[in-house]
Amino acid sequence: MESLDLLANNVANASTGGYKADREFYNLYVAPEAGDNPTLTTMPVIDKPWTDFSQGVVQPTGNPLDVALNGKGFFTVQSPRGALYTRSGNFQLAGDGRLVTADGYPVLGNGGTTLTLNGSRPVEISSNGTVSQDGTVIGQLQVVDFTSVGSLSKQGNNYFRTAGPSVQPAPSGAQVQQGRLEASNSGTADAAVRLVSIMRQFEMLQKAMTLGSDMSKQAIEQVARVGS
Repeated sequence: MESLDLLANNVANASTGGYKADREFYNLYVAPEAGDNPTLTTMPVIDKPWTDFSQGVVQPTGNPLDVALNGKGFFTVQSPRGALYTRSGNFQLAGDGRLVTADGYPVLGNGGTTLTLNGSRPVEISSNGTVSQDGTVIGQLQVVDFTSVGSLSKQGNNYFRTAGPSVQPAPSGAQVQQGRLEASNSGTADAAVRLVSIMRQFEMLQKAMTLGSDMSKQAIEQVARVGS
């Protein structure tokens, strides 16, 4: 059931820009009463789901407010509950000219400042994230990375949050590409094949449980018949 949930979510977000797929790591559960014969009381379990941070395909869009990262790193945005990090760069301008995400979260520049642009002027974003209009530098996108991405947890489908204040971001060397967006790395074809495989395994286990239940029922009926 856990595998089905993870795979179904990956398939559902196959077209979500910057989405990072969830994977599963299997282990064996051994019951406490197993003793010296654990083979009779073990079963496979998902020991720890993990996020695949490998880069998705970068696709051109022609929109000057679309930006993608080539390399390891995240854009920094400000949510009502604190800083969040994302690989999805489909930014847009709010009514007051601030650069925001599709969810309305302000995109942060270096120093934690917001970036305010003139919607009637062309926007240029260099490979290091510097944002300019008419030759004037507006600011620089805050692109960060982490020593261990295992310290990040998902917030929705496109954002990540740090585990706590002890986890601090560091500057990233990722290249910013204007007019492009990073696609999901979930791999639609692979996820679909795995989804079918997991569903077949699920059906086999269901049949095995049904057979076991029928055998127990017949055994009880046979015992009752002999006793009478």
